[in-house]
Amino acid sequence: MSSQSSGSKWLAGVLVVAIVGLGGVFLYREKQARDAAQPPQPVAAASAALPSTAVHDTALPQHPIGPAGASTAALPALDQSDDAILAGLLALTSDGALKTLLRPEAIVPRMVATIDALPKANVGMNVLPLRTPTGRFQVQSDDGMFVESKKNLDRYDTYMYVADHVNPKAAAAWYKRNYPLFQQAYRDLGTSGYFNDRLIEVIDHLLAAPEPKGTLQLIPAKVGYIYANDTYEQLSAGQKFMIRVGAENEANLKGKLRALREAVVSDRSAEDK
Repeated sequence: MSSQSSGSKWLAGVLVVAIVGLGGVFLYREKQARDAAQPPQPVAAASAALPSTAVHDTALPQHPIGPAGASTAALPALDQSDDAILAGLLALTSDGALKTLLRPEAIVPRMVATIDALPKANVGMNVLPLRTPTGRFQVQSDDGMFVESKKNLDRYDTYMYVADHVNPKAAAAWYKRNYPLFQQAYRDLGTSGYFNDRLIEVIDHLLAAPEPKGTLQLIPAKVGYIYANDTYEQLSAGQKFMIRVGAENEANLKGKLRALREAVVSDRSAEDK
């Protein structure tokens, strides 16, 4: 399909792996071909050191990260944080499944850029924190119309496995300890405000994804397919992903996202519980 499937599994997996999705971002191969003809959107460059102050905004955050989430050890500079971030993420899983999916460069900037883009129409291919699924998107005929083949769900097994094996409370505690890195990467996108507020906003957006009954009809497009129902075709990249993984997976991902949201907004760390 030409519509994007994005980050919820990654979000639930990488930020329930370290913060929808959850989750990871997975795009259709057809969309990859389309993006290849477009100018790339660069990942925000990481600064050499953390800012001397936590924030510069005058408005207070809606969902502050309190002292309980502060790291007891000095954090590395954002552009030197990949090794520590990778080690922390892998510690959240019981085996090496996540390592096979994760792109090991600019991990935090990729996560931040992807999360920020999920409510939008597109997510740049070069900012994805996870590798895309192998194989091609498949369709099948249904009364003369095209619908998504159930075989596509097999492409997401590893991503769902990762999402299912991450403890949301542990992922939230890891995220809170490393929050200054996420906030800096958010600023490096040229944004103002607080990344944690944006994260909660994005999770709520993914939780609001529709839950269609039955299969959705598809129409061949110049590249790939689009939804015949314009209501679904106009959804964001993140919400398209939520409905694309199937009803059962969508329900599981929403459960993970709710648990992650609750843990992130809690003023108590996992170690205190």
